[in-house]
Amino acid sequence: MPHKRRSQSSWTELKKTGNECFKAGQYGEAVCLYSQAIKEVEKSGKKNPEDLSILYSNRAASYLKDGNCGECVKDCTVSLDLVPFAIKPLLRRGAAYEALERYRLAYVDYKTALQIDCNIPAAQDGTNRMTKCLTEVDGQSWREKLPPIPTVPMAVKEKLSQATRQQTTHNGTREKDTSVPGEDVIKKALCLKEEGNALVKKTEYKKAIEKYTQSLKHNSSEITTYTNRALCYLSVKMYKEAVRDCEAALQLDSANIKALYRRAQAHKELKDYKACVEDLNSLLKIEPKNIAAQNLLLNVQKKKAPILHKEDEEVICCLG
Repeated sequence: MPHKRRSQSSWTELKKTGNECFKAGQYGEAVCLYSQAIKEVEKSGKKNPEDLSILYSNRAASYLKDGNCGECVKDCTVSLDLVPFAIKPLLRRGAAYEALERYRLAYVDYKTALQIDCNIPAAQDGTNRMTKCLTEVDGQSWREKLPPIPTVPMAVKEKLSQATRQQTTHNGTREKDTSVPGEDVIKKALCLKEEGNALVKKTEYKKAIEKYTQSLKHNSSEITTYTNRALCYLSVKMYKEAVRDCEAALQLDSANIKALYRRAQAHKELKDYKACVEDLNSLLKIEPKNIAAQNLLLNVQKKKAPILHKEDEEVICCLG
């Protein structure tokens, strides 16, 4: 599609087309269009912080939908630097942190959004989910381990709350931010994932794969669903599929231990010893004392079948 690059409205046309691609589910194309729009605004010399903030936030939404949570976080942070406490980038970054299992940071973003408008469903639901996760992980003292929650100035609250109220439909209901997974969608995905986990415990791996696949259709940003399905693929000797799932998990979190370990296992079975060793070395840089990785590395270097110890079994069979 030809664009009038010298036109003053060029970036707005790019943004409009990007929005259309986003609504059509063409998230990769939307990212490209928003990126072009950002370049146009920056080249124009008339850098309106609010315009740039929206463009970065929109591109973040596209990254989030495409499962690229790391880039989503980066764009939301830039957007918030341009317009502090903007609602949409707060919610999108919170959703990305949640998908990356960085629950404390997700809680902070959801809670900050609630300071601006306590009636935002995505922020309410996100805060409730993070409260539950953090209680399970850190116990009753989880609040003591939180990063500082910024205080939103009253003037900013009034301005942003008014802007949020204006984003309502003609019948008086709030527009839903479709870039942030809804509570019902997340619950459905979690329910299917738990059904998959139950099947794994019964060693019904093929049925578990079906459940995890259904879960990912509802929420494609859940890392542990990918690593759990990879475990099943390993169990039924579908090693290339296991590699793909681990790669999807590592796109969301490049330091995910289970994904690195299970991809190493799959590479070993595929006799790609070089890739296997690279994964294990990457893992051991993150967790130098990981016994399972040490044992597998030793066995791969000797090109012998690995002898699994108790610690290895825990890594292989532990579900997220």
